[in-house]
Amino acid sequence: MAKISDMKMKYRIFMKTYRYRSLEWKSGVSLDKPLSESKIAVISTAALHPPDQPPFDSDISGGDHSFRIIPENIDLDSLETVHPSSSFDHSGIEADVNLSFPLDRLRELRDQGFLGAVAPRHLSFLGLILSPERLIEDSAEKAADILIEDKVDGALLIPV
Repeated sequence: MAKISDMKMKYRIFMKTYRYRSLEWKSGVSLDKPLSESKIAVISTAALHPPDQPPFDSDISGGDHSFRIIPENIDLDSLETVHPSSSFDHSGIEADVNLSFPLDRLRELRDQGFLGAVAPRHLSFLGLILSPERLIEDSAEKAADILIEDKVDGALLIPV
């Protein structure tokens, strides 16, 4: 686990001076059936997108709050990323996208009987959003609607 002291000075200063938002915690839901009967989706903040979808817009002030839909049958090697943050080493994700979007691992768990199903659609967000209000007010509800429509029982959240 990286420590703040391991970061470049500009990131340490940012981390100490950024006005983090806090929201009142709302209890989530619990899984009411075994994983072997559940449909699971991946939600990542690695800014991944299929080649037929536009990349995240790094020019939007406060961060691009949109998301990209990743179909279950995608070849993960076809995914592209334009994550603008230089505060982490991107080489691991470039070598194996499963580090930030473990769809192959979910497929394996499904094939081995540990999961009931892999969701037909998965979501990718930009992890560098300094102004999360639009994300909370707009994109979060739309993303939740997709998961509800796909009858997803749970999501594997991968923060980058």
